Amino acid sequence: MQEKGRYFVLKERAVPDVLLRVVEAKRLLDSGKTASVQEAAEKMGISRSSFYKYKDDIFPFHETAKGKTITMVIQLDDKPGLLSVVLKTVAEVHANILTIHQSIPINGIASLTLSIDVLPQTGDIEEMVAHIEEQDGIHYVKILGSE
Repeated sequence: MQEKGRYFVLKERAVPDVLLRVVEAKRLLDSGKTASVQEAAEKMGISRSSFYKYKDDIFPFHETAKGKTITMVIQLDDKPGLLSVVLKTVAEVHANILTIHQSIPINGIASLTLSIDVLPQTGDIEEMVAHIEEQDGIHYVKILGSE
């Protein structure tokens, strides 16, 4: 019996270099900057066999997120207006919030869980997460999953 595929969400720094090079080679091919797999692989310093081995298994997060539900948890300070900034950031990328739950703050820190519907017109999710993370009062943002 074949094992079902399991999915993981990783930050870029945790992904082996060869996989990042495969993603970039795919981007070169898709954009027309290279005409062949051989050319893209050579430009990225990987073998064609590495490209073919991994090409169907790695995608930038934003490519696979369209039309899906993403669940994320955000730990934030209990500071007036901070939740509003998070929600505004989600709205700016045209994502739809399906559920929202904020815990009662303990020692001035609350946990926020958001389920977001990523639509075809939704902007860059990676950029949205980065913008939320850089806000003063945000401790961390973790994507728990996507389906």
